[in-house]
Amino acid sequence: MPQRFVTIPQMFLQVTDHFSARNTAPNRGDAAKYVYMRKVGKEYVGMTYDELRELTENFAAGLKTLGIERGDKIGIVAENRIEWVVSDFAIIGMGGIDVPIFPTMTSAQESYIFNHCEAKIVIVSNKFQLNKLMKVRAELTKMQYVIVMNDDVEIDEPEVLKFADVVHKGAASMSLEERRAWFVKECAASNPDDLISLIYTSGTTGNPKGVMLTNTNLVSNVEGSSDAIDITEKDTLLSFLPLCHAYERTTGYYTLFACHATVAFAVSIDTVADNMKEVRPTYMTAVPRLFERIQGRILTAIEKDTPAKQRVFHWAIGVGKKYVSQKLSGKNPSPVLSAQYALADRLVFGKIRERTGGRLRAFISGGAALPQDLAEFFFAAGITILEGYGLTESSPVLSVTRAAAPAVGTVGKPLFNVQIKIAEDGEILAKGPNVMRGYLHDEEATKAVIDDDGWLHTGDIGLINPAGNLVITDRKKNIFVSSGGKNIAPQPIENTLTQSRFIDQIVLIGDKREFCTALIVPDFEYLKEYSSMHGLSYPDAKSMIESDVLLQAIQREIDGLQVDFAKFEKVRKFALMDRAFTVEDGEITPKLNVRRHVIEKKFADKIEKMYAEV
Repeated sequence: MPQRFVTIPQMFLQVTDHFSARNTAPNRGDAAKYVYMRKVGKEYVGMTYDELRELTENFAAGLKTLGIERGDKIGIVAENRIEWVVSDFAIIGMGGIDVPIFPTMTSAQESYIFNHCEAKIVIVSNKFQLNKLMKVRAELTKMQYVIVMNDDVEIDEPEVLKFADVVHKGAASMSLEERRAWFVKECAASNPDDLISLIYTSGTTGNPKGVMLTNTNLVSNVEGSSDAIDITEKDTLLSFLPLCHAYERTTGYYTLFACHATVAFAVSIDTVADNMKEVRPTYMTAVPRLFERIQGRILTAIEKDTPAKQRVFHWAIGVGKKYVSQKLSGKNPSPVLSAQYALADRLVFGKIRERTGGRLRAFISGGAALPQDLAEFFFAAGITILEGYGLTESSPVLSVTRAAAPAVGTVGKPLFNVQIKIAEDGEILAKGPNVMRGYLHDEEATKAVIDDDGWLHTGDIGLINPAGNLVITDRKKNIFVSSGGKNIAPQPIENTLTQSRFIDQIVLIGDKREFCTALIVPDFEYLKEYSSMHGLSYPDAKSMIESDVLLQAIQREIDGLQVDFAKFEKVRKFALMDRAFTVEDGEITPKLNVRRHVIEKKFADKIEKMYAEV
């Protein structure tokens, strides 16, 4: 890390000062360098550190005119954009506590969270988010103002303000010199133990809990992350994961800022493929779903190609996996295999890398387990994936694989300032300065996860392999016990079966049951592609999931993928869903974790029918 700091506001001041045109020191950074980039029209445009500093100071001063004081909570409901970053740095810089939430949350969820934390102001991105919040306005008794980022929103309520107007109010509230001095003073007043952010865990059961994160929590995780991953001011990251989530907040935002790298914001999840080619990032934080999409598009395109090109592609993948397997195990591939790989790289892998912009040093994967076969596909193509592991309660990173010692099927070694051990029952325990202060207004829940010795009980089951790398096997509470007394970990089974391009989402059923079944949401786009290639046509989703031809094709895929499973782990029956599981229907969390109890209750008839047809 270029500079030492003990609070996030101190980090902000040091980094923006380093690149400021006002700085006359000989080792000043390039004042013209962009800290952030966003797409305007057809082009990406940049923001300098001076521009960021001035906008943040003005917005903070504007919040001051609205009565915000040290310790006040302010909500943020927005997609990734410059104003999100400005809001965060301004709130924390002036001593406030920000409460960022997923833009996909419902009005009822927003009402619960902002009442629970007693938010004084909520900042939203657009008209849709404003309308959603105003539906529950009467319930938000502590909220005084709503600030809307988009300037084109028509406002007719005195308590609703535009982001730009708050910036202007701040700029007009004091002179430039006074405002700069005031903000520096406020940032300097921030202490390492101060609470600076509340991140509500979406939770798979019950109401979300407010994770209290301090300066020390987040700064220590930035230090650990930047030590584990080599990031410099020459790097550019394309950001598309939600900034409100601890994973992107620390790894794709604060750590990049501390290391003086540039962050470019993707327009949306749907434009990531195009934005990669435009931005040509050197790093990307991602989740396994992105890799599945990239792989799926590549394989679908290959299926439409000539038989000769298909043979070349599959030959190259086979060679690549052999080559990478030997490299990862510490062996030197033979001259023949090395020559074959060089040819495969020229014919196939180079073209795959071009899809990422051609400069990618590594993907950083987190948020969910990365299926080993998927990781091997990308490693074979010469694309490194560093897989990490953590929880919101640990700010969030606990471990990550290192570029110097890449590994497949593990989440690497702990950060230098994190301790990890395995409890007698297999649960992963963690300890370090990154472990949260606790849950807001919930001492009982806090004591349930942080023991008297300070160990955080993660709820995940795992082991440490002979190389010292952590391997996650499942969630502790997800372990099934079949009616025959067999322990079944659903996550590895689900991860294996989602390697099928027919399967978009899958929920394994089997707790207290004689055998395993599954509810499957098919990848409807691929079903259409497959049907077209086989001369089939279906008018709608319902007719596709009832097609014997498609059902048999999916069954063959499942049978092939679970050939190495134990008998009690194999899916004997499955039912296809005609729609995806969604956040809005409460079936998955905003982090895309399955709410098993909700799904099992909601689709009990489908489940019981599978077991009745034995």
